Amino acid sequence: MPKILVVDDEPVLVKGIKFNLENEGYQVEVGRDGEEAVALAKDGGFDLIILDLMMPKIDGLQACMEIRAFSNVPIIMLTARSEDTDKLIGFEYGADDYITKPFNILEVKARIRALLRRAGTSGQKQQDWERLRAGHITLEPEARAAWKGETPVELTAKEFDLMELLLRNPGRVYSRENLLNLVWGYEYVGDYRTVDVHVRRLREKLELDPAKPRIIMTKWGIGYYLAASE
Repeated sequence: MPKILVVDDEPVLVKGIKFNLENEGYQVEVGRDGEEAVALAKDGGFDLIILDLMMPKIDGLQACMEIRAFSNVPIIMLTARSEDTDKLIGFEYGADDYITKPFNILEVKARIRALLRRAGTSGQKQQDWERLRAGHITLEPEARAAWKGETPVELTAKEFDLMELLLRNPGRVYSRENLLNLVWGYEYVGDYRTVDVHVRRLREKLELDPAKPRIIMTKWGIGYYLAASE
């Protein structure tokens, strides 16, 4: 079963999450602060990480950013604050999802299953894997792999899901609300700028000139679409 790291400085909360996830069959390790989260992430081979926003030593945002420097493991941020700006900042730092305290443990489990499913790989041989292409951009959905020309590019789980959706539907224009519902997999209550953040990051990683995108396009006043041909 997948291996999950839970990091929070509230022992009772960590104990409860660990107990519930282990009952689901997950392997669970715990940490108490941001520095420990980064150290464990480097050594532990985790499939998913749950980080609290406010922690000693370094906070969850800093820990998330440091983990993103060497890993694209799915990251869920926990926070006692529900402001949209906090969520946007979290996505900027590389978080894949956000859960506000107090939360229902069933919701936590559902978010974990969704992220693990999107980050999972099949047992097929690499040469049999489907490839999606647009210009110089290539994605292998089963391997969760992306290339800019011949150069591998690391995408977070949500970035990959968003790019895959656009690649599978070239020319189709999606509103921000449509993208939130389709990519995030649930009714997201918050600022639609979340989509803008992810599109900007995809352009920075995949477009030849992010300031003048030729593949990930904007339909002004409506949303985004993938150019049918470069």
